[in-house]
Amino acid sequence: MSCELDKAKQMARVLIFGSVVESLITFRGPLLQEMLNSGHQVFACAPYPTKDITDRLADMGVSYREVDIKRTGISPIDDIRSLTGLVNLFKEIKPDVFLGYTIKPVIYGSFAARLVGVPRIYSMITGLGYAFTAKGFKSRVVGLIAKRLYSLALSVNQKVFFQNPDDLQLFMEKGLIKIPEKAVMVNGSGVDIDVFRPVPYPESLSFLLIARLIKDKGIYEYVEAARIIRQKYPAVKFRLVGFIDENPSAISEQELQALVEAGTIEFLGRLLDVRPAIAESSVYILPSYREGTPHSVLEAMAMGRAIITTDTPGCRETVNDGENGFLVPVKEVSGLVESIEQFIQQPAKIELMGQASRRIAEQKYDVHKVNAVILNAMGLS
Repeated sequence: MSCELDKAKQMARVLIFGSVVESLITFRGPLLQEMLNSGHQVFACAPYPTKDITDRLADMGVSYREVDIKRTGISPIDDIRSLTGLVNLFKEIKPDVFLGYTIKPVIYGSFAARLVGVPRIYSMITGLGYAFTAKGFKSRVVGLIAKRLYSLALSVNQKVFFQNPDDLQLFMEKGLIKIPEKAVMVNGSGVDIDVFRPVPYPESLSFLLIARLIKDKGIYEYVEAARIIRQKYPAVKFRLVGFIDENPSAISEQELQALVEAGTIEFLGRLLDVRPAIAESSVYILPSYREGTPHSVLEAMAMGRAIITTDTPGCRETVNDGENGFLVPVKEVSGLVESIEQFIQQPAKIELMGQASRRIAEQKYDVHKVNAVILNAMGLS
């Protein structure tokens, strides 16, 4: 009887909040499953649900709730309405533990949790986002507001998870984290190395980028590098997986259509399961300007693919330059072209570096190891 009571005390009602509903499966699915396996009651919320995602969450045993929140921009009327809706949702669910990730879920989720008295509040910083990185007067104003809101929100958190040391250092320098002991470093979201397994390489040489179709992911640099390479090596294929985002730096439908019609890249659209696309690639490329830790890179590494990515926060942690791929300067097409050409001229590197990627994924990014750190810090293990 005593053991049963002790176990009951350990069980928690956990609420997870993200800004993209697909991420509840692709990025947080294994974490949600491990929480369920530990006997916790798990709720998840995000805007713009799809039946496929909500069905998959229900099959897992996760209770999904839709929230009305815009992912980008700051509108006092809309954001007050969103906060009110969150407060009502939190009152309904009565969570013991809250975890938010991405900027608005972190900020407004933390505020709502504090307002209704959630005892344990946690956040995950998965990248800086447009408010931190964009230029121009309006963007700077939005950035200042976002940083102030971040500071207030994170002050009520017990722990804040960071996916790379540069983001942690920046948050400390800006005073957004005032107590160093709050910060917990994790190796991204991790990757399920049993689901993403090495597969044979395609017969023809091909390169792949998976990303939201926004400027900061290096879309334009990827396309320009592909154009230059294909002038010299017309048989080499460049593929793109993704979708047009509501982010202010997103490329337009017209731009995407023009890129496809030019024949430089093959656009595969939005894929919930990216494994077939990775399997048909020889090398994975992400020319991003900055990341938390890029999940698509981890998936490609786990499937035994060499990586070309930028020497920038979040990306540089995934590649040991010259071992499992190459690091190139941000926004520099020439460096990207040079690295691509190395794989074309020395194809043996594809498999050697791909094997190294798999080893690093196993040692550093195994999702079970990453989740163990998160669950332990949240007192849910």
